[in-house]
Amino acid sequence: MNESESGVAVVRTEALTKSYGAHIAVDGVGMTVGAGQIYGFLGPNGAGKTTTLRMLVGLIRPTSGRARVLGREPGDPGALRRIGVLIEGPGFYPYLSGRENLRVLARYRGCTSDDAEEALDRVGLAGRGDDRFRAYSLGMKQRLGVAAALLGHPDLLILDEPTNGLDPAGMAEMRELITGLAADGHTVVLSSHLLSEVQEICDRVGVISQGRLLTEATVSELRGTATLFLRAEPVELAFPAVRAVLGGRTALLTANGIRVDAGTAMAAEVARAVVGSGADLLELRTDERSLEDVFFELTNLEQAS
Repeated sequence: MNESESGVAVVRTEALTKSYGAHIAVDGVGMTVGAGQIYGFLGPNGAGKTTTLRMLVGLIRPTSGRARVLGREPGDPGALRRIGVLIEGPGFYPYLSGRENLRVLARYRGCTSDDAEEALDRVGLAGRGDDRFRAYSLGMKQRLGVAAALLGHPDLLILDEPTNGLDPAGMAEMRELITGLAADGHTVVLSSHLLSEVQEICDRVGVISQGRLLTEATVSELRGTATLFLRAEPVELAFPAVRAVLGGRTALLTANGIRVDAGTAMAAEVARAVVGSGADLLELRTDERSLEDVFFELTNLEQAS
């Protein structure tokens, strides 16, 4: 039984490294992607995301380290038949229509014209399938690239910036498509600069900077526990009252108000304590770090080190 079938990992790398002369593009990356996950691979431009993805599908060979994809070595024909890939933008024949391009690829992958039609419909291009590719907008070209990746109903999808060029409505449709694929049992590795999109759809995230994987965790683990922030006057009455109801949790008095190491479950109790102290409660809100906050914190620390 291979790794993917045993449920251990669909993708696993160990000390994966790629050097070009003295330049280390990917530096000892160890990542793990579980079956059925949507895995967000995040990093600044030039961080090593695309190089890593290219190694996973055997387009380039690592300098050192190893990777297993669907239980096999990268580039193994048996694994490639089960992988759909969109890396560094789609490449199609400009003089053929979107439908004709997909049918060419379908024949190459051993799929039927019906498979091509199904993929075209799934990405919302069935009505524009007879238009020539060169007339497509950037967003339409990107959707056709995802349609090509869907040919053959792959177990694993590796998508490099799939929402590039899409308008807000198109991004929402792509988000729905990707979550639907995961719900159907597909595994998706997704690189993106749109952190709000990643925060909304990804189960697990890896953050890479300067070739090094800085962290790998679920979105909720990265964002941490929500805190409460409140403003009250006079604060001299409110602060001791808040601390008294926290049961060991931390309350910090700042220049702007009171920050409490507690989530929404304690909001009502904190509000009652403030009012009971005789102070006026001016503001009470949940303060959560976004994935964008965490991303910039991690990458700025890395770049400064």
